[in-house]
Amino acid sequence: MFSKDIGIDLGTANVLIHVKGRGVVLDEPSVVTLETDTKRVLAVGEEARRMIGRTPGNIVAIRPLRDGVIADFEVTETMLKYFINKVGARNWYSHPRILICAPTNITSVEQKAIREAAERSGAKEVFLEAEPKAAAIGAGMNIFEPSGNMVIDIGGGTTDIAVLSMGDIVTSSSLKVAGDRFDEAIMRYIKNEYKLMIGERTSEDIKINIATVRPNGIQREMDIRGRDMVSGLPKTVTITANEVQNALADTISSIVSSAKLVLEQTPPELSADIIDRGVILTGGGALLDGLEELLSQELHVPVLVAEDPMHCVVKGTGLMLNNLDKVSKKKF
Repeated sequence: MFSKDIGIDLGTANVLIHVKGRGVVLDEPSVVTLETDTKRVLAVGEEARRMIGRTPGNIVAIRPLRDGVIADFEVTETMLKYFINKVGARNWYSHPRILICAPTNITSVEQKAIREAAERSGAKEVFLEAEPKAAAIGAGMNIFEPSGNMVIDIGGGTTDIAVLSMGDIVTSSSLKVAGDRFDEAIMRYIKNEYKLMIGERTSEDIKINIATVRPNGIQREMDIRGRDMVSGLPKTVTITANEVQNALADTISSIVSSAKLVLEQTPPELSADIIDRGVILTGGGALLDGLEELLSQELHVPVLVAEDPMHCVVKGTGLMLNNLDKVSKKKF
């Protein structure tokens, strides 16, 4: 019986789905809202994200993936089932083959959890592939030649850095520092500096609107609202892009250090190719103002942001669906 092959970028921040023959059909936040007492699901995806920080005590908004891996198995399974049904990739007579991308350093236990969640959501077969490999393919890099290609994929939960050649990963690093940690660093800075409590959504808005890591970035500022920790009352403060830059300094520094380490472990011939070809930035973190310039200065190689960086991984899964039988079912 006919069944569709689908590729899933199972991200900490967003789930993206590519259905073979249809392209990218879903891009929604990895959030589920539940009633705490009955565990009844109230909303999934964008509708659930709008509820973060705004629910009464008996309703909780859960992000079932943390740092690129499954933190809540049952909720992840519920979320996957909902999204797969929403895109019409499964019905009573067909079960799709599913290709899912995961960070390079996850354990065999974490891989098993991802595989089982996909199987229980209705997959006939489940294939796992390394995230930076899919990101590189989705960014248009030809990783199947005997030459060096380097990709830095900064998602919500993890940053995956890899050098690829001959269709496989030569050296890589995966660290749990990415978009979520950027948000946490901003929240922490505002709490310490202004004694103001802000939520995840406000922190993300700051990151998207005024965050920069450019040495002499455009000076922007933004009014933010939160709860005063001293009086307990609502309060508005104005923060500048320069302050956000200071807040992000440590997290950005750890990404730079990991990228340097990967380059140091790369064979010299492949390093020479990377000088010619440059490093490609993918993932939502690639949109951080000035990041490509900073990395280029620190790594001494050209750094370019991929076209449509947030969709590189899911586009890569879409291209890999054409050769699904060659994708390993084993540990990568």
